[in-house]
Amino acid sequence: MHFQKQDMAGTHYSWDKKQPVFSGGPSRRSFDKNNGDQVLFLINYYASLAGHISLQECRIIEQTITRDLPGNAKSEISAFNWITLSAYTTV
Repeated sequence: MHFQKQDMAGTHYSWDKKQPVFSGGPSRRSFDKNNGDQVLFLINYYASLAGHISLQECRIIEQTITRDLPGNAKSEISAFNWITLSAYTTV
């Protein structure tokens, strides 16, 4: 499943009008949970590794990032690692 901007529940995101290219895996690049492009990137990266993942599961990941991501998850790598170890993984 490819999670897209129109699938997201949040309306608070900022979006880069230049269409940034996030490819490959998470990096040490600074992560901003209010940047819709980065949130989409991490959700889709997780989904690519998890195999089959539903729209509902993607929305749960999105909500988990928005509500629960700890302040010390400052890079994409640390945010991704937190997602994979969070309570979400039991869904």
